[in-house]
Amino acid sequence: MLFFKQWPVSYNTPYEKIGDEVRSLAGEVPFEIPDSWEWARLGSVVYNRGQTSPSTEFCYIDIGSIDNKNQKLNPTDTTIAPDKAPSRARKLVDMGDILYSTVRPYLHNMCIIDREFPHIPIASTGFAVLTCHANLLNKYLFYYLMSPDFDAYANNTDNAKGVAYPAINDDRLYKALIPIPPVAEQHRIVSAIDSVNMPLCEYGSKEETLRILNTSFPENLKKSILQEAVQGKLVPQDPSDEPAEALLERIRVEKQRLIKEGKVKKDKRESVIFRRDNSHYEKLDGVERCIDDELPFEIPENWHWCKIGTIFTLQAGKNIQAAEIHENPFADCYPCYGGNGIRGYVTSPNRTGDYPIIGRQGALCGNVNRATGEFYATEHAVCVETYSQISVAWACLFLTALNLNQYATATAQPGLAVANINEVYIPLPPLAEQHRIVQRIEELLPLVKGL
Repeated sequence: MLFFKQWPVSYNTPYEKIGDEVRSLAGEVPFEIPDSWEWARLGSVVYNRGQTSPSTEFCYIDIGSIDNKNQKLNPTDTTIAPDKAPSRARKLVDMGDILYSTVRPYLHNMCIIDREFPHIPIASTGFAVLTCHANLLNKYLFYYLMSPDFDAYANNTDNAKGVAYPAINDDRLYKALIPIPPVAEQHRIVSAIDSVNMPLCEYGSKEETLRILNTSFPENLKKSILQEAVQGKLVPQDPSDEPAEALLERIRVEKQRLIKEGKVKKDKRESVIFRRDNSHYEKLDGVERCIDDELPFEIPENWHWCKIGTIFTLQAGKNIQAAEIHENPFADCYPCYGGNGIRGYVTSPNRTGDYPIIGRQGALCGNVNRATGEFYATEHAVCVETYSQISVAWACLFLTALNLNQYATATAQPGLAVANINEVYIPLPPLAEQHRIVQRIEELLPLVKGL
C-alpha cells in the first residue's frame, strides 16, 4: 500500500502534488536526503485511533506518566473510574503507538507504548497519538521526532500557538515533513541508534559521563520535585482544606477594594476560569471558551486553574542610572534587583515588603527571586504583589516551576512582557496546602543540595 506522497524531482528539488497543483518544497525541507529516500507529510504516514468518553475503569496516561529523561512510560498505572475521568482523558492508544506531547513546556514527554495495561488505556488530549502505517517503523519515527530538526519545527512560532502554554495543534503537526528511508534502512538506522552509547560518544569516557550526571542530577531532581508540587502530587490532599475557589474569591474581593482605593489598576482583561460538565472554560470579555487543550495537566479537585494576572499584580520597577548602583555592599545600603537577580547596592529603596521578583530582561529573564525588607527594583525586575495571605514562598516556588523564560522574546536581548506573564495559567492550591508544599520542599531541597 502506498501511504506517502511521491515527490516529482527536478534537479534534486522536491515537489509536492496535491490534486492538480504542483509546488516546490525547496524552502520547506530542512535538509537533503538520499535519492532512495522520500519526503512525506506526517499525516500521510500515521493515523490516530480516535477519541472516546470512558464508560468503564481505565488506565489514564497524562503528561506526568512519562519519564521524559528516558522517554519511557512509568511502570505504575493510574486506574480511574469513569465518573472520575478527567476532562482531558479522551485519546485511545494501543501497543506500539507513539505518544507525543504537543505542549511545548513538556517537549520530549513522549514514548512508545510498549506494554499491556490491566484496563483500557486512554491518553490525555495533551498528546498526539501516532499509529504508524505499514512500512514505517515506529521506532524510526520516534527517533526522528526526538531530533533537533523536528524540535525546531514544533517550536517554530508559526506552529506553536498560545501565550500561556504554547502548543502545536494537530493540523500543523501532521503537516510536518518526515524523511522516509527504505524499510531495510529504517531497521539499520534504528539498530545503529540503539547500539550507540550516546553519553560515551558525547563525553568520551565513563568517568566524564559520571561527572556530568553527578553535576546535573541535583538540578534535575529539584525540577522534578517542583513539578510534582505544581501538579498536586508532592503532599497528600486534605479534604478539610478550604477549596482554592474560596481563596480565589477572596483575592477578587481584595483586588476590587484596592482598585476602588486607587492602589492597583483594574485588569484590562479579567479572566474567570470555571468547570462545567467536567471541562474547564474561560470567560474573557464576555465570551466563554473551552480551554481543556490549553491546560498541560490535571490538578486535584480542590485546586483551581487561573491566570497569573488574576491572583497577582505584577509591576515593573523604576529606572536607575548605572552610576547609582554599587557593585559591593556598604553601610546603610539596599539590594538592587535587576533582570538577572541582585544587580548591586543602592543608597535608597523603592519597595518595602515581601515579594517574588521576576526578571524580565537579560540572559536569565524569567528567573524568580524573593526580596524581603527594603530594596530597589529596577525596570527590568517585576515585583509580584500577593493577596489574601497567599504564601510568598509558595508563589516563588510555583513561578519558578512554570519556567517563565520560555515566554521570552527570541532576540539578542531576551525579554518578558508583563502582559504575557499575566496570561500564563497557574494552578492554585488551597492556602493550607500551599504551606504544606513549602514545608515539604524546604525539607527536601537541603537533601538535594547535599547530593
